[in-house]
Amino acid sequence: MSQNPPVFEVLPRDLSAYRQGNVGIDYVHRFESGKPGPHVLINALTHGNEICGMVAATHLLDTGVRPLIGTLTISFANVAAYESFDQARPFESRQLVHNLNRIWSAAELDGTAESPELLRARALRPVVAAADHILDIHSTSQDVEPFWVYPAYARNAEVALAIGTPPVHLVMPSGLGSGTPLIQHGRHGQAAGDGVGVVVECGQHFLQSAADMATGVALDFLAHFGLLAPRASRPARPAVQRRYELLETCMVRTPDFQFTRPLRGFEVFAKDELIATDGTHEIRALCDDCTVMMPTREPIVGREAVYLTRPV
Repeated sequence: MSQNPPVFEVLPRDLSAYRQGNVGIDYVHRFESGKPGPHVLINALTHGNEICGMVAATHLLDTGVRPLIGTLTISFANVAAYESFDQARPFESRQLVHNLNRIWSAAELDGTAESPELLRARALRPVVAAADHILDIHSTSQDVEPFWVYPAYARNAEVALAIGTPPVHLVMPSGLGSGTPLIQHGRHGQAAGDGVGVVVECGQHFLQSAADMATGVALDFLAHFGLLAPRASRPARPAVQRRYELLETCMVRTPDFQFTRPLRGFEVFAKDELIATDGTHEIRALCDDCTVMMPTREPIVGREAVYLTRPV
């Protein structure tokens, strides 16, 4: 199924100047205020072609942002995948072997398998574990409106709703369904935990609007926890915020997977309406107003095909 080619407004830049961090781990930078307060992690490039996070992280570093209280850590996660970027194949640098945002369980991290992503996750494990609050910056393959993604804990919803931008929320009542994401590593994945862990999906990978959204949300996230003063240009909080509940993560099972019609995201289906076929398997809407999110541009067996949600 043909897809519109992406528009390239923002492309990768050389990150070698940021390799030398100050915690003994490449591409990780930490700044302590010397005053009591939370430890906040701003994480970029969990996926190598999600350029907006790089823009936000380099903005924080290039402008000399320092926390007023607590501790700020800024990290670039999958730089190896990022450095493999080829504009002729812009979606292939998402990962080298493993999806770095699905391997944060103890079983994966303590296992014997190896890949560039597993090695990087193991190196970053103490960075993620040390943070009280995590903002993991992502973007989407399709040009859709930005949205939050987070486990359905009140502490996550409270922060995303308070920040307000973007005004769309994808809530995971039972996890992602296809592995353990970074924001659910350790205590951040526990209902009894007290750390906030949220993803912001900022829009299409290579658009300037996604880079602007990522930078703004990073600054607002830090301001929410008191590490920065609120930015003067912060947009007014939207009067209406839309929330969707994740019902099922559908995986690609066969090379014959195809949607019944081109999808970008946020299309709505009636209960039992056919969304996709995958060999002999059918993906149908689970309820009325079933809303699809993050449909794959290129089906790859073993990877996510589409997320089925409902408005709440």
